This record gives sequence, structure tokens and C-alpha cells, in this order.
Amino acid sequence: MARLNLLEETRFEKLPVTVYPDQQTASVTVAKRIAELIISKQKNNEPTVLGLATGVTPIKVYAELVRMHRQEGLSFKNVITFNLDEYYPMLPTSAQSYVTFMNENLFNHIDIDKKNIHIADGTLSQPDVAQFCLAYERKITELGGLDLQLLGIGRTGHIGFNEPGSAPNSGTRLVTLDDLTRGDAARDFGGKENVPTKAITMGIGTIFKAREIILMAWNEKKAPIIKKAVEGEISGEVPATYLQLSDNVEFIVDQGAASALTRFDTPWLVKDCEWTNALKKKAVIWLAEKVSKPILKLTEEDYNNHGMAQLAVQQGPAYNINIDIFNQAQQTITGWPGGKPGSDDRRRPERAEPAVKKVIIFSPHPDDDVISMGGTFIRLVDQGHDVHVAYQTSGNTAVWDDDVLRYMEFAVDFSESIGEDNSKLKSIYNEMRQFFARKLPNEIDTQAIRNVKGFIRKSEAISGARYAGLHDDHIHFMALPFYETGKTRKNSVGEEDIKLTMDLLQQVQPQQIFAAGDFADPHGTHVVCFNIILEALNRLKMTEAWVKDCWLWMYRGAWHEFPTYEIEMAVPLSPQEVVRKRNAIFKHQSQKDRPVFPGEDAREFWVRAEERNRETALAYDRLGLAEYAAMEAFVRYPF
Repeated sequence: MARLNLLEETRFEKLPVTVYPDQQTASVTVAKRIAELIISKQKNNEPTVLGLATGVTPIKVYAELVRMHRQEGLSFKNVITFNLDEYYPMLPTSAQSYVTFMNENLFNHIDIDKKNIHIADGTLSQPDVAQFCLAYERKITELGGLDLQLLGIGRTGHIGFNEPGSAPNSGTRLVTLDDLTRGDAARDFGGKENVPTKAITMGIGTIFKAREIILMAWNEKKAPIIKKAVEGEISGEVPATYLQLSDNVEFIVDQGAASALTRFDTPWLVKDCEWTNALKKKAVIWLAEKVSKPILKLTEEDYNNHGMAQLAVQQGPAYNINIDIFNQAQQTITGWPGGKPGSDDRRRPERAEPAVKKVIIFSPHPDDDVISMGGTFIRLVDQGHDVHVAYQTSGNTAVWDDDVLRYMEFAVDFSESIGEDNSKLKSIYNEMRQFFARKLPNEIDTQAIRNVKGFIRKSEAISGARYAGLHDDHIHFMALPFYETGKTRKNSVGEEDIKLTMDLLQQVQPQQIFAAGDFADPHGTHVVCFNIILEALNRLKMTEAWVKDCWLWMYRGAWHEFPTYEIEMAVPLSPQEVVRKRNAIFKHQSQKDRPVFPGEDAREFWVRAEERNRETALAYDRLGLAEYAAMEAFVRYPF
């Protein structure tokens, strides 16, 4: 019976998908499978031939394999590897090369024979590439083919660098990279203009010959393409869909990457559900959006025709369900994000008391506060709450080099105008100009340059917070150490990051905390900063009584917004408040017009923020609720 139920739940899925609670658990599982394969081959005195992937996805797998080698004696002496791809042209010593990646994350830490490592040569002249690719294929064939192939998946649906349009029988070859793929790699190269336009990749046909194929994907950012690859029609537009034709493939994903699959996103379409309130709210709002009706106009027929007959029978009639969900959505709307003093707060998102709350707004980058919740920030101050803002990182990697020179030239001129000896300042300025003249893409800036970039962002953050109404003693710059690498890839979180956060929390002892919950942030900084806050709160909870009265609210807005059914507090903004928020964002001049790391959205941050806030308000309006110019949305995080 359990097997039949699983088949029913997964009936939209055209290949096997195993879902793990998180990427760490999944990665350890994959590493163990690789280790078991290696050991079984060793017992038979046979080589293990692995196809390996690069990028963020397999890093934890490689880390676990290294751990098993060091702590459990797993040997790689019988392992032969073939990497999926390499940028072209590319020096093997380059920081962005996959040779460097594999050495840093795996090969330098295990006992593999270097002659058993095969990675495409990005230094070849273009006429020699075709012959190299044939030889690459021949080596794999002579070894009896790949025992196991690891894959990630790009947002275009590419596997390896097999971009849309790739043939299912394609072999190893030189390809042209999709613009979206190059955009995703831009941060590693210091700008998309520095990303190679071509790559050498194993073909889909080569991948298909592997005796076992494991495709891995982590986090919600990959959810849309996983849904297409697993549930969509086979198409050259999404090369990963060709894997539906293989009998040897398994997708291993975490809950975030699986979240768009039908069995998780709209489970009522594939099985009888246990109708929790959260699922009921999601389903009814989904139905209203599906049939383009306000909640209160949904009918029994709408429920029956869209897989929700079970809900209507168990908790109906439909109109009663509609009233319930309409009221729940209505009660998320409040003009009092800090709570309305003296009011009945049983149906309000926030507590009425204390009337004046101590609040900390944590901002991962120096502009996330005003971009994501600037209207609410200003309203909290206007309504008399004791608001602090804490900028968790300096944001010093996201400033243009030209801005450094501009600010330094101002400093030189100013010091000269007041008669100070500025010879040292001029010397530093000249050193900066010389460095920039020879600077390589993504090269780490000197400490002096990083300092100036940090000062630029600090001055902008102060200006934005002052505009929101804060005094300087309520503006905190944490400069968490994990971020201060000078590189786009940051260090792991350390005790000092957590201690600094605990110290600030203990100093303020807030009743309200706002933190960035936009984990689709392409930089990865948001989720790191959120986890630091969470760890600090969980430690303080053990000894500090005030923590039990502290509520943690998550905001989004810079990259994505919460889906309507998840929103627990919606703060409406008037047209005038939208303008005030825009003006606060404008204080961040270094991020205006064209930020250094825009992600896939090329619009200015203030435009993104306004359009997302407007769309949230429109989503509420379409459900039959009050119409507002804009809304900022929040979800409470239990801890």
C-alpha cells in the first residue's frame, strides 16, 4: 500500500527523485555511495571511473570524501576521474579554472594518482580542441565507461555545459555558453564581461553511457528548473529533460530544490491531504489565483474541478472555507508593524504591548534594510519605537573601483584646501591607481582599497538610516569577520561572528528583530547572516529571560518576495511612503544605476523593490482584500 501511495504522489515525476531534509544530509549520502563503489571495486582489484562535476553543488560531497579519506582511510589510488567541463580559454592556474576548483576541493587532499585525473585543457588552440575531445571520449571508452557520473544543473537546464539546443547523442565538444549561464558565473569572474563565452564539455551522449547518474540540486533557487527537468516534456530547450530517457539516473535534492514539484507544491492534486490550516490557506489562495477570482467568490464547482473536493467535503461548505481564509488574509494587514498600543491584538500580527518596543533591524548588506523594508523601518521610527539598525557586513566587495578613486580625489583636495600635509594621502592614491591599472578580473583589492570601499558603503548606510529617523548611536556596524576576505567567496562562520551578534543583542535586548529571510540571495550572504542571528538567539535563550519575549520577523524584497499564502504581516504603504522609501534607497549612491553584482535582475534596486511591493499589494487586491499602493511582507520565524 505504501508503495502504491508513493507512486500516486509521484505520478507527475518522470524519473526517480529522492528528497533529503538538507544539502548536508544529501551530500553525505552521495559521498557514502561513491565510497562504497570505490571500496567494492578495490576488492575486485578494479579501477573506479568517476565523472565529476564542479560548482557549488558538489562541494559538500567532496568535503565528505576528504573527511572519509583522512579519518576512515578511504583510498583513491584505484580511482580515475573525468571532469565534465572547463571554460575555454582558461589557464589551469586561474582562480576560476575547474582545475583549481578540483585541486582545492578534492584532489590536493586525497591520495589519487595525478595521472588518473582528466580535465579538459582550456589552453589548447581552437583547431586542436576537436582532436582533444575525441581523445577524451576514447579514454573513457577504453576504461569501460564511467561507473558513476555526478551532475549539477544550471538554471537553463544545462548539465555539464550542454546548453539549450544540445543534441541527446552529443559527445565531448566545444560549446558556446548561454548568456544566463555567463551571468550566473559573473560574480566569480568580477563581471560578466570577463566570463569566457565558450567551454569544453562532455556531451549528453557521453553522460548517458555512465552506469549510474546522480544529479544533485540544492535550495529554492533551483526549484523551477528541477520541476521542468522532472515533470516537463523532453525538450532540447531544457537539456536535463533528456535524463528522463535513462534507466540509470536519480535526482538527489534537498527540500528547497524539491519545493516546486507537484507532490510538495500542490499535493492536493496527487493525494488526499491532512488539511492543516497552513495547507488550507495555501490551497485556497492557489485556487483563487488559478481561476482568477476573489476568495469570497470561489464556488463548490471551483473546488471540485481543481483537486480540492476533499477539502470542500471535510471542512465545507466552500463559502465557510472562503470566509475563514479571507479573514486570515485580512488579519495579516496592519499599519502598526510594532503593534497598536491599547488595542485588542488577538487578530493582529504583532502584540500591542509593550507600547514602545526595542527593535533591531539586521541588514546583511548595508542597503538591505531600506531596499527590503524601508517603509516599515520609517513607520516603526515614526510610531515612536526604539529602533536600532545593525549592518552585519561591510559590503566592501560591491563598490566600483572608479568610486574609490573619486572619493580619494575628494579627500586629497579637501586636505589640501585646509592646508594639511597630504603627501601620504597622495601616495596611497597613486598606489591605488597603479593597482587598478594592472588589476586582474576578481583580483583581491589591497587592504587600503577595501577600507575605502567599506567607508563608502558605511557613509551611505548612515545617510539612509538618518533619513529613516535614527540617531547615530542607534546605527551599528558589525563588520562580521566571515565576510572580510576581500574575495567573493567568504570564510566559514566563526565564533567571533556569533559573539559579536550576541553582544549586540544583549546590549539592546529587543522585543522585535527583523532579519533578511531572502535565501535566494545570489551572494549567499543573507542565509549566512540569518543563521548567525539564529545561533546567537538560541544560545542567549538558555540564560537570558528577555529572549522569550522577542519575536523574529523575516523580510524579503531585494531578490524575491514571500508567496502570498506565507505572509503573516503585510504593512501597507501609501504613495507618499513609497516615495520616502525610494529616497532612503537613493542614499546608497554606489549601488544606484548599475550595482557591481546585480544578480539576474538588471533593474535598479529601487525599481525592483517598488515593483515587488506593488505586486504584493495587487496580489492582496486580486484576492478581494483592500487595495493599497504597495505592501511590505513579513513572516515570523519561530525559535
